Amino acid sequence: MRWTLPNILTLMRLLAAPGVPLMFLYFHRPWADWAALALFLLAAITDWFDGYLARAWKQESRFGAAMDPIADKAMVVIALVVITGYSGMNPWLILPVTIILFREVFVSGLREYLGDKSRMLAVTNLAKWKTTLQMVAISVLFLGTGLTYVEHGLAPRVGETGLVWSVSWAALATHTGLTLIWIAAALTAWTGWDYFVKALPYLKEPGRDG
Repeated sequence: MRWTLPNILTLMRLLAAPGVPLMFLYFHRPWADWAALALFLLAAITDWFDGYLARAWKQESRFGAAMDPIADKAMVVIALVVITGYSGMNPWLILPVTIILFREVFVSGLREYLGDKSRMLAVTNLAKWKTTLQMVAISVLFLGTGLTYVEHGLAPRVGETGLVWSVSWAALATHTGLTLIWIAAALTAWTGWDYFVKALPYLKEPGRDG
């Protein structure tokens, strides 16, 4: 590994992933929510910068190519687990989160099985948009948990707050985040199916058509 700035940013984002739940260990709420939100936003920003700088400065590396998607998945998965736990385990959140987690495990398993042929499952533009939408949704949901704790002194149950058009900013943030996470889950499922279709020819038995 070369200690270039893009690789350092990627490594920092990977190490920041477990820092999200640690915010709730070291800080009282709602400061823990704000700290988790700030850390997640900072990591999301570096996700754009490390790739941009690597291309602009011609510092692409195998380490960056391997660790970048791992760091993205670690940030998203850990943050979703934290939000689900602090949102009362509401099924309206659990279902899209389950779809996202299932897809990530499924595609990771496909890549591991395909080995050298996994290059055919390179990250698509739609998958990049999926990751971006996931990060935006998670940020808004963190905002909702923090605002709800400020307004009511307790954690929200996502999907059970006031109406979207109510005067509550917490309700608006929570419902917006919930809507975005459902859209992200739909994109996530679509990209998972796309990867499966691409991998299908390599999953057939030798000498058979099906």
